[in-house]
Amino acid sequence: MTTAPTQTFHDGYTIPQIGLGVWKTPDDVAVDAVATALRSGYRHIDTAAIYGNENGVGEGMRQSGVERKDIFLTTKLWNEDQGYDSAFRALDASLDRLGTDYVDLYLIHAPSAFRGKYVESWKALIDIQKTGKARSIGVSNFTTGFLNEIIDATGVVPVINQIELHPKFQQRELRALHEKLGIITQSWSPLGQGQQLDNPVIAEIAKRYGKTPAQIIIRWHLDSGLNVIPKSVTASRIIENFAVFDFALDAEAMAAINALDDAGGRIGFDPATMTF
Repeated sequence: MTTAPTQTFHDGYTIPQIGLGVWKTPDDVAVDAVATALRSGYRHIDTAAIYGNENGVGEGMRQSGVERKDIFLTTKLWNEDQGYDSAFRALDASLDRLGTDYVDLYLIHAPSAFRGKYVESWKALIDIQKTGKARSIGVSNFTTGFLNEIIDATGVVPVINQIELHPKFQQRELRALHEKLGIITQSWSPLGQGQQLDNPVIAEIAKRYGKTPAQIIIRWHLDSGLNVIPKSVTASRIIENFAVFDFALDAEAMAAINALDDAGGRIGFDPATMTF
């Protein structure tokens, strides 16, 4: 069975470079999606408390037949649960729903700056890691300013920052900071929520390689050194999205996709101005 390459965090743990994202996947649907992914070779599942599907993710893991120790599992601290003590309670609730005694990665889901609790929450994650309930800790949707603030306050650098990243919104400046600090960049909505699948540049490359547009975009993420978590609930597409290890993009294809970057290409929320 094909296995994904791994990337090494600065804390010594490793993460498979491709995983299954389950955003907007109903709890009952998540069971089959996760089980299908794990049986197909995935070993990395990304969920979050706010997704409302941690029960289904845990059940899918158990139904897959893959041992827990062989699965890399991520969940996230939701904005309303930010704070020192509440972060501990939130993780315990997530672990209970997932049916496991630890996660491989725990993230602050977003800075939610108006709450003023992201530094306090980061301090909680640092202490949570010491308990073993989260092997590695990181953040999601943190901009340069937020990253620098939590690092300056604690001296602890997140192992990963999960951000919106796709061919139309490539976040090169933030990625450069990540590289400088030893932070892995993880792409959410890596296919641009499907909006990039009809892009003529992507379509032409897909035709040349005999691959689907989704496979080309996922391969671009991998060849760019990014960690990628495409989402699907359709078994055939879950399998298809993982079938990207028998080719690599050449310099011409990479340059063509790199040229699609657009400063106005964001499709999700702006972490700097979010109010939830």
